[in-house]
Amino acid sequence: MTPIYDRVALIGLGLIAGSMSLAMRRAGLAGEIVGTARSADTRAVAAEIGLVDRVTDTVAEAVTDADLVVLCVPVGAMGDVAAEMAPHLKPGATVTDVGSVKAAVIAAVGPHLPEGVHFIPAHPLAGTEHSGPRSGFAELFDNRWTLLVPVENTDPEALARLRDLWERIGANTEVMDADHHDLVLAVTSHTPHLIAYTMVGVADDLRRVTDSEVIKYSAAGFRDFTRIAASDPTMWRDVFLTNKDATLEILGRFTEELFALQRAIRKGDGQHLFDYFTRTRAIRRGIIEAGQDTSAPDFGRGVKVK
Repeated sequence: MTPIYDRVALIGLGLIAGSMSLAMRRAGLAGEIVGTARSADTRAVAAEIGLVDRVTDTVAEAVTDADLVVLCVPVGAMGDVAAEMAPHLKPGATVTDVGSVKAAVIAAVGPHLPEGVHFIPAHPLAGTEHSGPRSGFAELFDNRWTLLVPVENTDPEALARLRDLWERIGANTEVMDADHHDLVLAVTSHTPHLIAYTMVGVADDLRRVTDSEVIKYSAAGFRDFTRIAASDPTMWRDVFLTNKDATLEILGRFTEELFALQRAIRKGDGQHLFDYFTRTRAIRRGIIEAGQDTSAPDFGRGVKVK
């Protein structure tokens, strides 16, 4: 199969970068995959397991002669990385990212990129609670969505090429503007993660329930909260700081809904609770019917993480 890009540089070597590397290899989409990471330990592990074809010590080395550069670092670090790599980018190269926030990334990265380099932000809606170079697996993006968020005057051919890469990796793709992306993700990802972190924190603070009881008697609901709350703390700190407005808007709406449910419980309004749960249950069914999750009662926990 003919590669889409002769050389791909992955900046950061965690779950998403590792999965991209393995998925690109599976489909023969890159002539060479080069990777780097800030941590020497991460670079050593990536080299040991052959996660990429070549591991470099610096960002400058990694991006030299690369046709595609993928920023796989926390969104708060992307501006500094862009400034570091900018003088070494190949004319005509495409720079993209996998961050969960888009408007802030565009503002941080765009000004550093030289004329003639195509900047096409992206966001694969896939992941697990695991991180690090050993956590990646080629199937991560299969039948998941990747949102492409082109900036003004994006080259159509460069966009089509990147879209082709993601689709041949296994993802579904859609183009979206940055502000709408950030609002959608505040609903579907950012606020749920904040709620999960909060619920686990509440259990930790509630001294009438001991730590051993929380762990020993975890029912499915709390167990799912702890899975989400196990996600990388640096990444999520940066997400909330860089998507502040959209997250606060959705958190405000959530608080209003929660107050309404509190009133219903206090007043014994069973009909309100039943109607509300019926409506939200239909949304869950829609997710399953769209092929974005399984109806299995173990919520995927029976699937071994590769």
